[in-house]
Amino acid sequence: MKKTALLLCILSLSLHIWAQDIPQTEWQIQTALMAVPDDYKDGAKVYGYDTNGNFVTLREGSNDYIALAADPKKDKFSTAAYHKELEPFMARGRALKAQGKAFQEIFDIREAEVKAGKLQMPDKATLCVFTGEVNAETKEIENPYVRYVFYIPFATGESTGLPTTPTPPGHAWLMDPGTHRAHIMITPPKN
Repeated sequence: MKKTALLLCILSLSLHIWAQDIPQTEWQIQTALMAVPDDYKDGAKVYGYDTNGNFVTLREGSNDYIALAADPKKDKFSTAAYHKELEPFMARGRALKAQGKAFQEIFDIREAEVKAGKLQMPDKATLCVFTGEVNAETKEIENPYVRYVFYIPFATGESTGLPTTPTPPGHAWLMDPGTHRAHIMITPPKN
């Protein structure tokens, strides 16, 4: 009986301490929106984390963009935003990751599902990734940086005229050519 009470006390304290690591909802929304192009910020849907660390909808949307708050379990701050037509692809990736699948397994499963017509992939869609450093005192994002991804499934270097190997910052190149996940990378130079 005493062991059970002690275990419950420790579990409760652990959950309380862990929940304190989850940023406030408004902060998650505000920082997730940093990845969204200005034209779409006001109506973007925002996913983030509740006090238990569950992935949830923090704000419903009214336009074509979806934003993801930074994952509190990761050391580096990173948010993302994408066109809503990418949601089936993104949701499937999250579901597979939750099942414990590794990157290559997720890639292979989604590739097969797209080719079989089981997973809808738009013919083109945009994703923006916003990174920076969180100031521990002010919680402001310092050294902000955005890179851009334009999905064009099954595109190749030949079909786009783009190189398929990384290029200097600011130059476009095609990553994962010939696959369901083919996308143009644009990585602006950092200051």
